[in-house]
Amino acid sequence: MKTATLLLLFAASILSAARSETKSTTTLQVQALRLNETIAVDGVLSEAVWQNGGGISQFKQRDPNENAEPTEKTIVHVAYDDAALYVAARMFDSAPDSIIARLGRRDAQLTSDMFGFFVDPYYDRRSGFYFSLNAAGTMYDGVLYNDEWDDNSWDGVWEGKAKIDAHGWTAEMRIPYSQLRFQKKEQLVWGVNFRRDIARRNERNYLVFTPKNGSGFVSRFVDLVGIENIAPPRRIEALPYVIAKAEYLPHGPDDPFNDGSNYTPGAGADFKIGLGNNLTLDATVNPDFGQVEVDPAVVNLSDVETFFQEKRPFFIEGSTIFEFGNGGSRSNWGFNWGNPSFFYSRRIGRAPQGSVPDADYASAPLGTTILGAAKLTGKVGNNWNVGTLHAVTAREHAKLQNAGQTSRSEVEPMTYYGIARAQKEMHGGRQGLGFLSTFSKANFADDRLRDEINSSALGFGIDGWTFLDSSQTWVLNGWTGISQMRGNPTRMLALQRSYRHYYQRPDAGHVEVDSTATSLSGYAGRIALNKQKGNVMFNTAFGFIDPGFDVNDMGFQWRNDVLNAHIAGGYKWTKPGKVFRSAQMLGALFQSNDFEGNKIWQGVWQSGFFEFLNYYSLQYNFAYNPQTVSNRRTRGGPLTLNPPGWEVGLFASSDSRKAWVMSFNSFAYTRPNYGGEKNLGLSLEWKPAANVSVSLNPSVYWNREFAQYVEELDDPLATATFGKRYVFAELNQTEFSAGIRLNWTFTPRLSLQFYGQPLISSGDYHDYKQLARPKSYDFLPYATDRSDDFNFKSLRGNAVLRWEYFPGSTLYFVWTQSRSDYENLGEFQFNHSVDRLVDTRPENIFLLKASYWLGL
Repeated sequence: MKTATLLLLFAASILSAARSETKSTTTLQVQALRLNETIAVDGVLSEAVWQNGGGISQFKQRDPNENAEPTEKTIVHVAYDDAALYVAARMFDSAPDSIIARLGRRDAQLTSDMFGFFVDPYYDRRSGFYFSLNAAGTMYDGVLYNDEWDDNSWDGVWEGKAKIDAHGWTAEMRIPYSQLRFQKKEQLVWGVNFRRDIARRNERNYLVFTPKNGSGFVSRFVDLVGIENIAPPRRIEALPYVIAKAEYLPHGPDDPFNDGSNYTPGAGADFKIGLGNNLTLDATVNPDFGQVEVDPAVVNLSDVETFFQEKRPFFIEGSTIFEFGNGGSRSNWGFNWGNPSFFYSRRIGRAPQGSVPDADYASAPLGTTILGAAKLTGKVGNNWNVGTLHAVTAREHAKLQNAGQTSRSEVEPMTYYGIARAQKEMHGGRQGLGFLSTFSKANFADDRLRDEINSSALGFGIDGWTFLDSSQTWVLNGWTGISQMRGNPTRMLALQRSYRHYYQRPDAGHVEVDSTATSLSGYAGRIALNKQKGNVMFNTAFGFIDPGFDVNDMGFQWRNDVLNAHIAGGYKWTKPGKVFRSAQMLGALFQSNDFEGNKIWQGVWQSGFFEFLNYYSLQYNFAYNPQTVSNRRTRGGPLTLNPPGWEVGLFASSDSRKAWVMSFNSFAYTRPNYGGEKNLGLSLEWKPAANVSVSLNPSVYWNREFAQYVEELDDPLATATFGKRYVFAELNQTEFSAGIRLNWTFTPRLSLQFYGQPLISSGDYHDYKQLARPKSYDFLPYATDRSDDFNFKSLRGNAVLRWEYFPGSTLYFVWTQSRSDYENLGEFQFNHSVDRLVDTRPENIFLLKASYWLGL
């Protein structure tokens, strides 16, 4: 009842705040001309429509000198025919030999002269698309949303060419209407904007720009007029593909399931179908994502799951529709707060969750097969943004052999995953209200898995925002939601005792284990106030996550049982001075309690950022945390104390325009008399040619943990700690890692990428101890002959040759290698570890994938 009331009150507060819509006051317009000739998209601009003396050129600087006249002139023309929109831009330059033209693969972040076209074809002044070309012809595209945010995961099928000449350089684009979303009208009015970057001056010019102390981007677009009698086309696209994969894996001499090699052909297809003018259905059958970059190796000694970014194209493209809880505000601050994500798409196709029975030999799949997935996104009705995704994963089995007899055991049930999202923006984006719902359901064939995996999971939430004043300076946004997990009593008992809940804590009066439960439910929410404009910054928020809240079957959350609040502010200087080009100072106070009132974290934080006139930058941060209480250190045991600690961080970077770019970062956290941790990192990028870049990012991490959790043991004599001994040790951990990356781009459509990540991590456990008493940081010696020392080494990497041989059609050749080694050795020995890695037999995977785009 409490949760339902919260949901209703939140929705009512958004609806009651509705105000009348305000429209753009700008009178500037861009005129589109109908073509009566064929355009050759070659960057030459020889067609008559580009030579008519018209065009628009009223650009203004945003950087480095806000609202100043550009140092070079730009003229842009827009034309159209029955099939596509055309954009041509002439970028005059007084020194064409100084144009920076760096070639990279699509969407690569490069310091280069660039031209960008932004369009809001639905004319909602909140969303849209962007298409860009740099002076070397590198293509960029993506979507715009929440007025100011962008997402480059969308890859449209369009044409674009750039050319450098004696007058500067030119850009020419052809964007089919099938790649845009707009309403059917006789006369269309769209919002548009243009951008030109002059890299050698770090100059960024726009037709209309967002002031450095302002907000809003899409809402400032000027009108594009003149497009008449254009009908949204039928949108049907198919992307069939075939793959061939060869795997060469380490294996034992008598392993019946692995002889060291495996050859797998495959085929599948992706589909994109327009349903009406504003909805798009994306579907995939037997998807393969072998071309994506491998995840980095990690050593996780905490009780919290490691979060990995989604990299699979089907799930990242258009994923912004499923973002929840942060709409309306341009900035969402958090201190010791991890916003739970209701939808974490990597749950679909994850590694099997079930245990593998003991056997002489066993082989389990590394991931779950996605049989099929589909998502529907777009706009319906009166400005409702909608999205829904559905996926089914296959039943997976481990192959077993005992005493020569082969069998199978289910390790993952067939599972359905579904998510639905809708959000309505009202009164020109001044208010928004939406909901999101997730549901997963497992179909078990082996009842053994019912004790290990939830049978179903449900999540539901409402979010929204409202601006509090007519100038849209202050915005209030937030969300609230509920969750429910279901399973048999054995599974629910394990869930209550898991790291996200720890209901078994012996000194917790607000939670307790229920061994008969067949479900677990909870609620959560957050509300925030943000100042959107001006040099003075302000943000405050309050959030809560109930002990029973859990969306981890389809989402991701770090913790629960928390009430968190902060108040933060600062000041930013946006006009260049004698030393700094820009600067800002920030500060915050924050605190977290659990639902029993224990203060589990608290602190004061301060940070500063300075950009110098030479485009070097420096950033620092400082924090102090007084003594608080930990309800997680014993991992389900009694409370302990967190000693006070200090944090300091420093980051510096050089001018990104140079051939050599360097940055440095450092971090240190110390608890006087109780150890601490520190990290040093360096980033080097070398650009030996306009189409080649090499980067190296080495990092060293040291952790001197005074009380690293080891284990929990039953002992009736340990009355001071509720009949259990909570064993800890001092830990000296040293870790070296690096990211090595090569980008070699031959043409805008042909590129080679290599990424490698070595990791060496060692941990020396010593001085074992046991917790002396609850709610303390006192320990007693503990005698043991166990050894938890470790030395883990890993090398992961992949190389991807990508050729877009036809717009939307791609050929990939991928090589992935991984090798790892483990020793029960606590000393960090770099040379020894490298030798062991070199001698370790690697896993090698070679994949050839060819796709062909069909526009029907």
